[in-house]
Amino acid sequence: MLPSIQAFFDAATWTVSYVVYDEPGGSCAIIDSVLDYDPKSGRTKTSSADRLITFIHEQRLTVCWILETHAHADHLTAAHYLKEKLGGKTAIGDQIPAVQQVFKALFNMESDFAADGSQFDHLLSDGEIFPVGKLSARTISVTGHTPADLAYQFGDAIFIGDTLFMPDVGTARADFPGGDARQLYRSIRKLMDFPAETRLFMCHDYPPNNRPVQWQSTVAQERLNNIHVHHGVSEDEFVAMRTARDMTLDLPVLMLPAVQVNVRAGRMPPAENNGTIYLKIPVNVI
Repeated sequence: MLPSIQAFFDAATWTVSYVVYDEPGGSCAIIDSVLDYDPKSGRTKTSSADRLITFIHEQRLTVCWILETHAHADHLTAAHYLKEKLGGKTAIGDQIPAVQQVFKALFNMESDFAADGSQFDHLLSDGEIFPVGKLSARTISVTGHTPADLAYQFGDAIFIGDTLFMPDVGTARADFPGGDARQLYRSIRKLMDFPAETRLFMCHDYPPNNRPVQWQSTVAQERLNNIHVHHGVSEDEFVAMRTARDMTLDLPVLMLPAVQVNVRAGRMPPAENNGTIYLKIPVNVI
């Protein structure tokens, strides 16, 4: 059974979230949701997540899973909010403890924060198969951008997170903690080995030359046209390009608040003794 797919683009973070479902009145999974966050004021809103909720109610869907392709550095996840409103299980790749350990140290998080992935309802392993109503989903490890990246395959569609972008944008960076350009190349080649007609759904688009935002490509299009890793680009060539390019990139605007929330499956840090929740900014560290 082929999946039905509804995409939701968040212009503030250039993020695409997805509702993947079997049929109206059936079951669905949510992939890479967004919690709106204003870095100037520190205020959150749920407008982006509420768009997903409205669609899910309109289609009379039951949420089975709230999935993350990885712990994002460019937006805050709405996973916890969506779980409270809709139910379902939160899930991420089973290598997330490696990411949590890094950021627990960086932000000096509370001593009882467990860097073991237990904030999520389920940790998914490479090649794991799980049902979404009448659909069957399979995980694909695509490490390199972070140590814990997963892609999700539903039939002829793969949701690839921050691995590949549209062909004229290229590939994800590999300079975050635990990132590895060589491993990213190998993960991309794993995706490129799927049949040419396989549909690839991006987590972001950063369109050049004022073209309209897009988020769907195919294996064939990426093999032929991806500016960073088209057919014929060797591993060493890619690593040299990716390493040099990453050295020129600024940190994502929302990285510092985002990772503190995303490693907690969308929960905020615990309130301090004055009743206020704080997100930390390490000074002269990164």
